[in-house]
Amino acid sequence: MNTYRAGNCFNVLSGLMAALLVSSLIGTSSVYSGEKTAETEEGWIELFNGKDLTGWTIAEGGPFEVKDGVIEVTGKRSHLFTNKEYKNFEFKADVKTTPGSNSGIFFHTKFQEEGWPTQGYESQVNVSHKDPVKTGSLYNRVKLFKTPAKDNEWWTQHIIVDGRHVIVKINDQTVIDYTEPEGATGSPSLGEKGSFALQAHDPKSVVYYKNIRVKPLAD
Repeated sequence: MNTYRAGNCFNVLSGLMAALLVSSLIGTSSVYSGEKTAETEEGWIELFNGKDLTGWTIAEGGPFEVKDGVIEVTGKRSHLFTNKEYKNFEFKADVKTTPGSNSGIFFHTKFQEEGWPTQGYESQVNVSHKDPVKTGSLYNRVKLFKTPAKDNEWWTQHIIVDGRHVIVKINDQTVIDYTEPEGATGSPSLGEKGSFALQAHDPKSVVYYKNIRVKPLAD
């Protein structure tokens, strides 16, 4: 083979290999550089589009605002309900509280024009509010007086419901593993579909939500 041609072939192959390596590194970087979103998690459905409250209904004229892809919750008592209902599911939301703030994530609930929701369960959102029941608790069912969540830091609140079994995780740490007893009395019920709802608790509480998504599970 002509030495000149062999040298050219070698240079071309070396160039191609380098280009492929760079492309591979760029691709790998793009996968891991951003936070995981609903689009990259198989089977997950966005409940909040990051722009407005399409798919949600506000009760009592609540103070729910969308700012820079985040739902800001502050002001008088009110609740923001999803229009769609779910029975068995995994639910995730990224949450951040400011000091002294209180909120909650309801599931298996129903839209109410006013008042505290009387149906479903509430997964508490509270790091340092005076209420001793802290983030991750199933309010009125399983109380936590300490939480791994921290004010002014984003955490992921992960709720899994499968039949009467409920698991709550904070940043992948399981804080609640609860099974509703057969014939349980009171308003909470896991037997039928229900909405999710975010709570505005009081004018002094400021809480933020983003990346709200659900993964339906088989009934």
